[in-house]
Amino acid sequence: MPKVYIAGKIWTDSEREQLEAIDKLCKSLGLQTFLPHRDVGFAKDISEAPKIFNADITEGFKDISLVIASLDGLHVGAGTAWELGYAYAKGIPAIGIKMDESPEEGFEYLSSILIASMPIVGTMGELKEKIRKILKIN
Repeated sequence: MPKVYIAGKIWTDSEREQLEAIDKLCKSLGLQTFLPHRDVGFAKDISEAPKIFNADITEGFKDISLVIASLDGLHVGAGTAWELGYAYAKGIPAIGIKMDESPEEGFEYLSSILIASMPIVGTMGELKEKIRKILKIN
């Protein structure tokens, strides 16, 4: 069963709720998921950064078939951008989802690198179809 890494900002309830909605959608397609705030938790202070990195990246990226990244907000989270670059370097496909505005409207806030490196969808329905296409599932 394919496994999906769900990336995005995790510091507010609404950010986590959006990631959890993506998780639910993936599970409805029969996919396994890795959701960092659920599966690893949060760093309480800077001393925990190595523990979080190892759990999120070293362990979390094992056997990943796809990365889905929430791109909502004025800026993409630093961790999200790093995870997308890491996925790209490892040859793992990614899908961005930006529901608050189109990539064209948010162009100055999104990096050209992010925009050119993956498809970006605007709705959960579009995300579902893009997942099916990339992972070749019904």
